[in-house]
Amino acid sequence: MTKIITEKIFEIEVTGGKKKERIDIYLANSIENATRTRIQKLIKAEYVTVNGQPTKANYHVEPGDKIKVKIPVTPRPENTEPEAIPLDIIYEDEFLLVINKPPGMVVHPSLGNYTGTLVNALLHYTSELSELNEPGRPGIVHRIDKETSGLLLVAKDEWTHSQLAKQFADHSIDREYWAVCWGTFDKSSGEVIGNIARSKKDRKIFTVTEDEGKHAHTYYEVIEEFEFASLVRLKLKTGRTHQIRVHMSYINHPIFGDPTYGGRKIVYGLNLPKMKSRVENLLKIMNRQALHAKTLGFYHPHKKERVYFDSNLPDDINDLLYELKKTM
Repeated sequence: MTKIITEKIFEIEVTGGKKKERIDIYLANSIENATRTRIQKLIKAEYVTVNGQPTKANYHVEPGDKIKVKIPVTPRPENTEPEAIPLDIIYEDEFLLVINKPPGMVVHPSLGNYTGTLVNALLHYTSELSELNEPGRPGIVHRIDKETSGLLLVAKDEWTHSQLAKQFADHSIDREYWAVCWGTFDKSSGEVIGNIARSKKDRKIFTVTEDEGKHAHTYYEVIEEFEFASLVRLKLKTGRTHQIRVHMSYINHPIFGDPTYGGRKIVYGLNLPKMKSRVENLLKIMNRQALHAKTLGFYHPHKKERVYFDSNLPDDINDLLYELKKTM
């Protein structure tokens, strides 16, 4: 377990004339770079006292209240080391970065993946990374799967991080993915709505459920159709783990090459030797899910304007599309 090496202590006395306000809201507005979510966690852990006593997040502050806040500061895990890994930086300013993550790269260190991650590369590239997250995830505002390529947002300071994280929580981020899916679609566009929860059969994967899980909403639009596959544009209304992969599999159009959600099962031309051989060759080209986070749009908290970024499809998806177009 990581040891706490120090604490930041804030002591605040509520001034006279202050209207009644929940303490979590009051402290989020009073302490620089603090977020309401983090304050609530500190309150639950009894790191916040009012007049010497632990409090609850729904307590309403009153004039004369003496509030003490202890914020634990922990060191970075010893196994998170800077590594000279090249980064494809789409955009950078003094507040944030937009990175085009290659397939096969894990976003942050975790069990079995302590090196070669995006965080290892970021630590080598810059010392300016938000520490709003728990140790081991500096600057990481959101994640995409290891084998999914595409755009990721990284924050350099805690206030920027909190503002960007709020946009993800509010679903006001614009994210567009491109994917190659099995089959051709009956409708050129549509939506998939279905709760997503962990599978009871395998806790490592997710499934669509009726009564359990979290609400999930995905839009799709067919860009181009091939003999037995389609290039599809996908937009997230919500952002659940594995959402696109689970939803597309649910409507029987799994992401081509996806080993977890049916994307490597040959369902076309199984009884035709030539076709089966051709599909097997395509799966060799695409040894992961053919899914790319292509565009990213958000409100820049410092520029006070909406910004958009785009990225090119990676080589393996372009190679797959080239081969699929040969039969058109």
